[in-house]
Amino acid sequence: MGTKSRERLYGTAVRMAAQRATEARKEADRLACEAWNKRMLAFHGPAQPSPTLGDALNAGYCYLEVRCLGCDTHQTVALDIVRRSKTTPIHELERYMRCRPCSELSGFPYKRSHLVALRTSRISASDPRADWWPGDR
Repeated sequence: MGTKSRERLYGTAVRMAAQRATEARKEADRLACEAWNKRMLAFHGPAQPSPTLGDALNAGYCYLEVRCLGCDTHQTVALDIVRRSKTTPIHELERYMRCRPCSELSGFPYKRSHLVALRTSRISASDPRADWWPGDR
């Protein structure tokens, strides 16, 4: 048998198996992100263990919602521009989150933020912030 016949015999099966593996990885990443979101919204943590940056981006969660405890604002951070390795867990980003209004008010980088949830879109009027508690709004 030559190379062409092997490609003809096994090529489609190999491509289909690779496609199924990619879809299974994406589904597993999506489920891990959903489980972390539910844990964060229902119990306010614990933030660890959390999915990695690469897992969140693969699942379609491109934004991280962060809440400042000082001024009680909710902001979204784009995960695709974060300058960290894709193997970095999401919970390790909490220490780098700074609230700009609180930092300007205090005169130094003010780190008092908590992770809320992973999001597929930014906070907007049509897609409001996530509820922490049923009566939190």
